[in-house]
Amino acid sequence: MNISVILTIAAVVWLEMLRRKDIYVLLILLATLLFALLSFDIFNLHGIAAYVKDVGLSFSWLFAWILAVVMGARQLPTEEKQGTIYTLLAKPISRAELLIGKWLGAWSITVAATLCFYSLIIAVALFRNSGFSPPLLLQAVLLHASALSVVCSLALAFSTRMTTDAASAICFVITGSAMVFLPRIPDLMRDLDGAHSALMTFLYCAMPHFEVFDLRQRLVYDATPARWSIVGMIIAYAALMTGAVMILAWLGYRNKKFVRGGAA
Repeated sequence: MNISVILTIAAVVWLEMLRRKDIYVLLILLATLLFALLSFDIFNLHGIAAYVKDVGLSFSWLFAWILAVVMGARQLPTEEKQGTIYTLLAKPISRAELLIGKWLGAWSITVAATLCFYSLIIAVALFRNSGFSPPLLLQAVLLHASALSVVCSLALAFSTRMTTDAASAICFVITGSAMVFLPRIPDLMRDLDGAHSALMTFLYCAMPHFEVFDLRQRLVYDATPARWSIVGMIIAYAALMTGAVMILAWLGYRNKKFVRGGAA
């Protein structure tokens, strides 16, 4: 595994991203939302600072999620559509290096955009004479970045056998379902038995648990930081999940045949 090759591929992903200007669009959307909230006090609520932090953090998760899926899903299909995949694979680059480089580029860009979102939220909170606990903020950023690594790897894995639109759609459905419905499965299983219960148990164990990465409520209400041992275990869980998905992506991509104008 050639680290310099992987870093070069990631750098190319960065250059392509800056050319498309997607980060700037998302940052403008978040800035518009937050500064609009600063312009008035909704219903004269005294907790407007907490409201701004809550809404800002929620949208930072939404925007980062969208960016992670889009970035991860379009890397390989774009190379195949433009025909540049032949140039890449003609060089001494393995498909594993190509996948890791593409994932690293997509993930690092998404994390960089997320850091910009958090910086803007912090600035607005400070303007409202509020703020965040530095240790808790560090934990929230680390766990958010860990969650994004899983999302990027899933989008990239789906794109090894699908078009950009199909991979994005499926990744949005799976990750969105994991975020919204997966935490509710234990409650649903109380009324199920047999095959339905087994299916729910399988889904609960196999799908990523994004709720463990989410510290937004702790940040909004200035709770105490979590134990670092628990944070470390969650980061390790994200690393294992990302690694497993990347291995599946490599297994689906290593023998893929390419033809001019498409892939087989």
